[in-house]
Amino acid sequence: MVEVLLIVLAYLIGSIPTAIWISKYFFDIDIREYGSGNAGATNTFRVLGSKWGTFVMIVDVLKGVVATSLWILIPFYLHDEFDRTNFMVGLGLAAVLGHIFPVWADFRGGKGVATLFGMILAIQPTVALYCVGVFILVLYLTRFVSLSSILASLAFAVLILFIFNEKEPIYRGFAIAVALLVILTHQKNISRLLRGSESKVPILKYRDKKRTRRRENQIK
Repeated sequence: MVEVLLIVLAYLIGSIPTAIWISKYFFDIDIREYGSGNAGATNTFRVLGSKWGTFVMIVDVLKGVVATSLWILIPFYLHDEFDRTNFMVGLGLAAVLGHIFPVWADFRGGKGVATLFGMILAIQPTVALYCVGVFILVLYLTRFVSLSSILASLAFAVLILFIFNEKEPIYRGFAIAVALLVILTHQKNISRLLRGSESKVPILKYRDKKRTRRRENQIK
């Protein structure tokens, strides 16, 4: 019974619509009516800029960390690693579902990537840091948050299945589910990437301007 209540609490934590509340309180808009129509960090970067995009991303990551860490309220899980991992996965997924379908915002939320990362950070911090490395590298090279998220999720599956070779079936299945979930929730982004119409986030834009000017000077 306590586990069920904590999973519900994890869902409610995940349901906190950070981007929506920020856009309404500070800008008097609903971010879901602008950009991609998504209530996540990526669209916040596009619509409100890097400052608020970064803030939303951090809070959404913390939602995943806090929700997944609720297991500490049940002493039993301190001494059983297998059951603890399974319960943490359940808590984390509840938070991710809350982010995607938030009860506080008419069940129209974001894609859950930041909250999903927070969940991974709480369960397996070493793997999470590798995924961050992939995300940052791809973002630096392309400025596409969507592509960075997709490749980081695929890296997570590869790390769990092959590099770290985790033995627990539920954790291996979870790694595959993460990659599939991120790809599924980014179908529109993938289409835009293939068409060349995906928006880049407003970070590192000065670097790109310098590169453009350098190319123009070379042509001249």
